[in-house]
Amino acid sequence: MTLLVAIRGWTPDAWIERFRRLAPDLAVLDAREPYDPAEVTHAAVWKPEPGLLASLPNLRAIFNLGAGVDALFADPNLPEVPIARIVDPNLTARMTEWVVMNVLMHHRQVAARADDQRRAHWGSRPQPAAQDVSVGMMGLGVLGRDAAEVLARLGFRMTGWSRTPREIDGVECFAGDFGLGPFLERTDILVVLLPLTPDTRGILGRDLFARWRRENHMGGPVLINAGRGGLQVEADILEALEAGTLAAASLDVFETEPLPATSPLWSHPKVIITPHCAADSDAEALARVIIDGVRRESAGEGLAPEVLVDRQAGY
Repeated sequence: MTLLVAIRGWTPDAWIERFRRLAPDLAVLDAREPYDPAEVTHAAVWKPEPGLLASLPNLRAIFNLGAGVDALFADPNLPEVPIARIVDPNLTARMTEWVVMNVLMHHRQVAARADDQRRAHWGSRPQPAAQDVSVGMMGLGVLGRDAAEVLARLGFRMTGWSRTPREIDGVECFAGDFGLGPFLERTDILVVLLPLTPDTRGILGRDLFARWRRENHMGGPVLINAGRGGLQVEADILEALEAGTLAAASLDVFETEPLPATSPLWSHPKVIITPHCAADSDAEALARVIIDGVRRESAGEGLAPEVLVDRQAGY
């Protein structure tokens, strides 16, 4: 077993050290240094150089160091081997924490309460119970399902939308283009955990915002996106916030990352920004998941079904 670590955008040093320490029997290669492509049987990657994976003649599986695989599918020469995305209870729990935190911040009108505090204003605001508020979850995979189930336990009326039909206890589910309108008509707070595919790119734009229910205690629809930056059209988000089509937004992902310092999103009073950290996870735990996957695949067991990427669907 030989694992190649190929990472762009952040340093791979810590990952290489981690893999070597946790699996001393596993040969771990650094893609920045000279290596024999024929030795590589598995690759742990994040946004690798296009064509790099196709240069590995004995590659058996690819392990993506994150939940989103859109960067891999942008490579026209991506080899026809199994691809595993990160599915880990630690990552899932952290994403659910972030989603619940932001839903509650908007539902309990934290920004308005903070403004009252700054002005030393003792005021009352209408505050419905969770059961009177509808949270719509776009994306009902592992992450979306877990967050939806937790929000439902808090009492929110939960709806869900995905490209293909799903069934989740306590969640009214809609699917496909036909179901999108009815889903939006029932939604006060929209949480987006969709994968980025050709069908979903730019979906969070003016056309979708125009179909959204308007009346609620928060002053209008609220957008929460921790899926992928390519899902959103930031110019449309800003326009909708100014027009009142959107009341507020929480964004963890962006069209360009890091978010440029010149972006008006940084200073917009109706926007909460976090730096793509919603599901920041225990790297040791993630490394163990990948090592276990390499051992499983090497033993001929194949990749676990829950981590296997569907090439046709793109996630």
